[in-house]
Amino acid sequence: MKTIIDILKERELFEDMTSPELPEKAESQLTVYAGFDPSSDSLQVGNLVTLMTLARFQKEGHNVIAVAGGATGMIGDPSGKSTERNLLSEEEVEKNLEGIKENLARILDFDDEKATAKIVNNNDWFREFTFIEVLRDIGKHFRMGSMLGKESVKARLNSEEGMSFAEFSYQLLQAYDFLKLFEAEGCTVQLGGSDQWGNITAGTDLVRKLKGAEVYGVTVPLVCDSNGVKFGKSEGNALYLDSRKTSVYDFYQFFVRTGDVDVIRYLKILTFLPMEEINELERSLNEAPEKRAAQKKLAEEVTRIVHGEDGLQSAVKASAVLFGESMEGLAAEDILGIFADAPSSELASADVIGRSVIDVAVAAGLSKSKGEARRLIQNGGMNVNNVRISDIDAQVSEGDVIDGKLLVLRSGKKNYRLVRVG
Repeated sequence: MKTIIDILKERELFEDMTSPELPEKAESQLTVYAGFDPSSDSLQVGNLVTLMTLARFQKEGHNVIAVAGGATGMIGDPSGKSTERNLLSEEEVEKNLEGIKENLARILDFDDEKATAKIVNNNDWFREFTFIEVLRDIGKHFRMGSMLGKESVKARLNSEEGMSFAEFSYQLLQAYDFLKLFEAEGCTVQLGGSDQWGNITAGTDLVRKLKGAEVYGVTVPLVCDSNGVKFGKSEGNALYLDSRKTSVYDFYQFFVRTGDVDVIRYLKILTFLPMEEINELERSLNEAPEKRAAQKKLAEEVTRIVHGEDGLQSAVKASAVLFGESMEGLAAEDILGIFADAPSSELASADVIGRSVIDVAVAAGLSKSKGEARRLIQNGGMNVNNVRISDIDAQVSEGDVIDGKLLVLRSGKKNYRLVRVG
């Protein structure tokens, strides 16, 4: 039988492990944890790599713990960072934690009684920990040579920015997380990105020194696209799991736009599709790349995992809108995501509701003149919210304005004009 390590390797989700004993240990039920940084009130698409790996451990029968870093989030992990980030207040971190917990709950199964999942906040054990206690109970077990030898530390010390003592001490805090979870939950495996190797081994060393026990670390690759851009970045902007920060439509379209060279790897990493189906999609990609069957399947699966079936159907419907299908049931936020790149105009409510479609088309800049707008209607080329207008005397009603905010005009097949109604 395949162990979880075999599965991770097959799915391109394995970078390294701290001990060759781990695959044998994984034949029995383990408790595994991964940490998530509350630097925002929503996780990003890039976090899905670690989160899906944690979920895969659970699907293979292991207990999993998601650690929301309420304490470590107030310091900030320097791993993979070229500069020190702005420190967050405890209030900001607490607010962010609520959003992150909601994100985690979408992916992990908290109803499974045989392979359990839970979320913990490391501020629960650090809140009463004094600085003297940190130095005495944790700091005395670390040696400066090994701390300075961590790749994340060396890179920052050699940079112009340097590294603060707060960031330098971060590895002590993450190591203590592992110790506490070992004591309280019997947790013996920590999961993280490849840039977490130094922090993970700090934890395995601390548990070995204080408890005489062997615990393990597993790292997953840092995923980049074929251009070397870190996964989850779109034109320099992060994509979030919270639909209030990234619309479900934009989320879906991000995966639809995946390049041929990346899509099969993403299917392995970010979906639970069996390998047989992924291999079939790879054959389809090689034989008929123009059909983009693999990209469509990737977008469907990841959107369903993160946003549920309703979210997926909303994204599919929104995509169809661009090809002239009905906008019924879409919210203003969905419309804004769909037509983010379309020309837009702002008109007062009095200049829209109760006014003729011809007048609104001219005021919004869709048509240069009333004559042009009239001819568009007569020729069947004028649409309001993708509904063809056939009456030259038609007026815009209050019900036409989506959520009281937006109206979408279209001339021809793809000449859209978004009207923001204020």
